[in-house]
Amino acid sequence: MMVAIWAPLALSTTNAADQEYPGGKSYMYRLYLTDKNGTPFRIDRPEAFLSKKAIERRKRQHLQIDMTDLPQPESYLKQITLTGGEILCKSKWNNTVLVRVKDTMTVQRLGALPFVSRTMKVWASPDTVALKKRDRVQNSLGEKEHHPGSYYGAAELQINMLNGKPLHQAGFKGKGITIAVFDGGFMNVDQVPTMKKIKVIGTHDVVPTPSSGLFVDHDHGTRVLSCMGANEPDYMVGTAPEASFWLIRSEDNYTETLAEEDYWAAAAEFADSVGVDVVNSSLGYQDFDGNDGDHLYRELDGHTALVSCTASMMADKGMILCNSAGNDGMGMWKKINFPADAENILTVGAVNSARKNASFSSVGPSADGRVKPDVMALGSGAATISGRGAIGFDMGTSFSSPIMAGMVACLWQALPDKTAKEIMDLVRKSAHQYDYPDNVFGYGIPDFQKAWESGK
Repeated sequence: MMVAIWAPLALSTTNAADQEYPGGKSYMYRLYLTDKNGTPFRIDRPEAFLSKKAIERRKRQHLQIDMTDLPQPESYLKQITLTGGEILCKSKWNNTVLVRVKDTMTVQRLGALPFVSRTMKVWASPDTVALKKRDRVQNSLGEKEHHPGSYYGAAELQINMLNGKPLHQAGFKGKGITIAVFDGGFMNVDQVPTMKKIKVIGTHDVVPTPSSGLFVDHDHGTRVLSCMGANEPDYMVGTAPEASFWLIRSEDNYTETLAEEDYWAAAAEFADSVGVDVVNSSLGYQDFDGNDGDHLYRELDGHTALVSCTASMMADKGMILCNSAGNDGMGMWKKINFPADAENILTVGAVNSARKNASFSSVGPSADGRVKPDVMALGSGAATISGRGAIGFDMGTSFSSPIMAGMVACLWQALPDKTAKEIMDLVRKSAHQYDYPDNVFGYGIPDFQKAWESGK
């Protein structure tokens, strides 16, 4: 649920008008498949379904390619289509298929296919949607946004808090590391002058529902990206200004349903396939439209929710996931969201400028007693660049997570022989309360110089 992660930041709804939902009433169902019998792909020939960079990333970390990596048989997918299911996305890791149908009779026929173990309703179309137009772009930064003599500008505090400058000063600013950003929109990233300096190497949209466009819809992703990639000395420099970025839309801005977990899984597998190293997800899920499929506390085990199952596999594919803890600390739920409960990721909570926990930051532990959040970064008063191109200060674990993700990228550049799990372990061990973690700070605020020195 994107809004549960980045409140209280507000988005403009100007130029939006309600319109009838395209295509009329429809439903989405998740199909769980029994096996992958008949797939023409082979584990010993991964070049047929993974990029060269993805294969090299696994080899470098001595990771095995296994059955979860194999695509589903085309024969199964063809039968699903012939039975009336419009395939929207797939998850080979979870062996699921997301389909759209017009009626429940079609679902019954799909459920009767011999290779489908069960079906789950995850989405129903709303009556109307309100598509958005771009906000106007501020073509230059203002004098008030200028911080002469401060290389990092408005972002000085957030990098100092993590002791990240020594890595940057040694030349480790994320070069050669690819970061994927999962979000709901990246408004004006293609137009804001300061954002044009960020090395965006690709975009991808896994969401099948209506959108005004990746660079038109909401600017939440723009702000998140700026925490890492901004590179405007004396104004704002992010934590990984020389990294390369994939921008991936995995969030439906018009409904909040279980289908978004399917989109997230598809985004993770796409990121894997193109060789991404680090993923930032300032997203989380817990309650849904009409309370249909709301998660429960006992499910916070890293392996119950589809999105958490997916996240828990990412380190075994060679990727590091930084995920926002959530902003429910003052709400009824209070706990971390999904997939913040996943294993082998960095769940990032938020602190303020005084290094105290932000009251909105969600708390742990996981349902099975693991330390959560893992680590903390500035999330109350974090410097960001908006879709209009202005520097501002925002609140939310949405921003502590990318601040952390950027520094993780720099650390991995400095220690290229380390595995994803080893890098995350170094980050945790460098944190200020590693020896006495709790359910508010987790292991605490990392010291990236310490992590670097420990990993040499």
